[in-house]
Amino acid sequence: MKTPLDQKSSILDIQNRFNNDVERFSDLDIGQAATIDAPLAMELITKAAVSVTPQIYRCLDIGCGAGNNTIKLLREYSKGFACDLCDLSERMLEKSRERIAVETDKEIRTFHGDIHELSFEENSYDVILAAAVLHHLRTDEDWENSFRKIHSLLRPGGSFWITDIVTHENRQVDDLMWNRYAEYLIELGGKEYQQEVFDYIDKEDSPRPTTYQIDLMRKVGFKCVDVLHKNSCFVAFGGVKG
Repeated sequence: MKTPLDQKSSILDIQNRFNNDVERFSDLDIGQAATIDAPLAMELITKAAVSVTPQIYRCLDIGCGAGNNTIKLLREYSKGFACDLCDLSERMLEKSRERIAVETDKEIRTFHGDIHELSFEENSYDVILAAAVLHHLRTDEDWENSFRKIHSLLRPGGSFWITDIVTHENRQVDDLMWNRYAEYLIELGGKEYQQEVFDYIDKEDSPRPTTYQIDLMRKVGFKCVDVLHKNSCFVAFGGVKG
């Protein structure tokens, strides 16, 4: 990552980009084509959520986009539950509400804005999802405050599931994994597409290693933290509130 943290995309920049990309992210199969194993990661976190949280009454989807992960969770659970949807993009929230309303007859609430600035009831969620969103966090303080807040929102026994892009602690391993990702993108769309994706990641994202995030989850109180899948720079993992 070449762009310094203080020169990364602003919240408004990120909001505008996703406002203009709603339809692409409304497809369960191709909405995340630039993400390696996105359908598999989505399947694993939703199956894990249902396995370890057998009673789901309310779910929070942070950075919900067009609602793909909540839809997948509803279908896996096969019963309705209340859904709270949070996103920077109003257009994404509108689309996710529209699509999720077809999947459940329970309450759907939308929250427009940054998770740091929004108020939610503590100890009230059975499952929290964060798919391709935490990489927008910047400083160590941002990361820890976010994980602490998420932990506080879960009821005891509730679970938190993440799919995201990551870096690696070892520089040589990091180079290896990003080179593998570059090869994947070139095969998918050519060299220009690969450069386009890498450019917006460099400008917009600030991912951290899986190990960093797992250590942070344990620090704020999560138990039984497990990695479900990792391929190159992408990972699916989660944990349970003790």
